[in-house]
Amino acid sequence: MQQVFLDVELKMRQTVEHFHEDLKHLRTGRASLMILDGVTADYYGSPTPLNQLANFSVPDATMIVAQPYDPSTIAAIEKAILQADLGLNPSNDGKVIRIPVPTLTEDRRKEIAKKAHDIAEASRNSIRIVRREGNETLKRMEKDKEIGQDDEHRGLDEIQKLHDHYVGEINTALENKERDILTG
Repeated sequence: MQQVFLDVELKMRQTVEHFHEDLKHLRTGRASLMILDGVTADYYGSPTPLNQLANFSVPDATMIVAQPYDPSTIAAIEKAILQADLGLNPSNDGKVIRIPVPTLTEDRRKEIAKKAHDIAEASRNSIRIVRREGNETLKRMEKDKEIGQDDEHRGLDEIQKLHDHYVGEINTALENKERDILTG
């Protein structure tokens, strides 16, 4: 029975970690290198993360600067940023790529906040699925006489507590991100 709890908690924790990673990619109106995490450019036929193709810096709140290690990759980096649909429009001078981070309009902020809500709901659904799978495992164990009814009820309560904890964590992170998005 303890193994069931460990499996359920691990899956729920991984869901929350994935949710936090997804939130990092949402713009809040300030320049952040995390916006570009997960963006890959075609480099000699293979998708390569941008941070392996250039040195990125944030000189101020409205600009990201990329210094490519190989100047021949400038076009590929710019194309990858444009295709990532982040609302960024890079430009280059032949040596560095400047990526201005425009201030967000009120409509765009609401759109991004809605996207954050969608990501949160998908994560909550994943946690509910893990809870259901854990509950079904416990019920099957009780049916097969591996555990008693009391243990099954305690187990179901324990899984529900885990569910409530991780859903609460998602809700708190969503509130914080939404505050960042809407206030900029």
